[in-house]
Amino acid sequence: MLEEPCPRVEHLATILDSVADGVFTVDCEMRVTSFNRAAEEITGFPRREALGQPCCEIFRTAVCFTQCPVREAIETGRSVPPREIDILDRSNREVPISVSAAALRDDTGALLGGVETFRDLSQVHALKREVEGKHSFRELVSRSPAMRRLFDVIPEVAASEATVLLQGESGTGKELFARALHDLSPRGRGPLVVVNCGALPESLLEVELFGAKRGAYTGAVEDRVGRLDRAKGGTLFLDEIGDLPLPLQVKLLRVLENREFQPLGSGKTRVADVRFLAATHRDLDAMVRAGTFRQDLFFRVNVVPLSIPPLRDRPEDVPLLLDMALDRFSRVSAKRIRGFSPGALRLLLAHPYPGNVRELLNLVERAVILCRGPEIRPEHLPPSVSERGSAALQGPARNVPAGPEAVADALARHGGNRTRAARDLGVNRTTLWRWEKQRQAVKL
Repeated sequence: MLEEPCPRVEHLATILDSVADGVFTVDCEMRVTSFNRAAEEITGFPRREALGQPCCEIFRTAVCFTQCPVREAIETGRSVPPREIDILDRSNREVPISVSAAALRDDTGALLGGVETFRDLSQVHALKREVEGKHSFRELVSRSPAMRRLFDVIPEVAASEATVLLQGESGTGKELFARALHDLSPRGRGPLVVVNCGALPESLLEVELFGAKRGAYTGAVEDRVGRLDRAKGGTLFLDEIGDLPLPLQVKLLRVLENREFQPLGSGKTRVADVRFLAATHRDLDAMVRAGTFRQDLFFRVNVVPLSIPPLRDRPEDVPLLLDMALDRFSRVSAKRIRGFSPGALRLLLAHPYPGNVRELLNLVERAVILCRGPEIRPEHLPPSVSERGSAALQGPARNVPAGPEAVADALARHGGNRTRAARDLGVNRTTLWRWEKQRQAVKL
């Protein structure tokens, strides 16, 4: 059988022009020696302008003189796997691309230069932004139905002057909700002033809230403006209001009732022209019953309660938040990290995130700082995540089912939700279903 002849050299240009990816070659002095049609379309430079030019003048990127893929391939003799970078086209428009490179050799193995292939990612990035836009509300992102319901009511709540109580565990994003409520309100052009009720001792907190006249206390050598005055025309956000001491609860109650207050050491009444938002991670109902939080103040701040679910109750948000965090911190650190390795992603998806969204952001920021390659790997994660994630992935031994009480308790804790109950027990839904059948057989 006769072998089919190899394509002639004069046909190579035609073949390359039919390829959808951009392809160009350089000699050992990094001058462009070939430039296909897709490369023309993506960069905006016609072939006649590109040929003979230093590739850094045509293929303009921030890594041209530091981490140039084709130069790396020529110097090391190894292929460079795909990595994402941005180039400037002929019109100085930024274009995201995926690029790979390899050394170019002749039949004898002699080095001729390098070849680089690249793909325009503009449509991919546009689609990603569109998907993220469908699941975002200002700085908040979520696919969770519970969170989406919160997003839906925020504009109506923001439009009112009603006091809002944001309840949720630490790290769930209460401050972001407060910012959204302020920005969308008629007071959005005014200041948003934050008071952390648990960060200061009672004496200093009173001065911070209400202000003080000169001479009101030792060391008060001039009038001090309180947060209520600073928030005039805007919003006062009382963060961690559950930590407010009882004596200050009484004074705050008067402000909420009458919209009036007096700075410390002053006999003059001032008007509190503010909208109040409050937040806490504590159970204020239980605190009222225990006598550590005033019931009348609770009624005043609990006009519109908004409960923010913890991250463990909305696992569908974890991939979305991981992508958002990686994009944010990669841009801050000027790194081009394309994603998470399968091993790192498995660990991050199995992690319970007791610190909620704040913990997730901190984990990704740490990983981006430590990462030197194109993707986050398990070694970039702290040992606590790796160890706990490995245990969660392994779960209980397959031949040792959880006891009937453990299955019942897990289902009860999660309101019959089998997905969450299975995650709690460290198994998949199929295993949980099998254990339920065994539990029913025991009953029979």
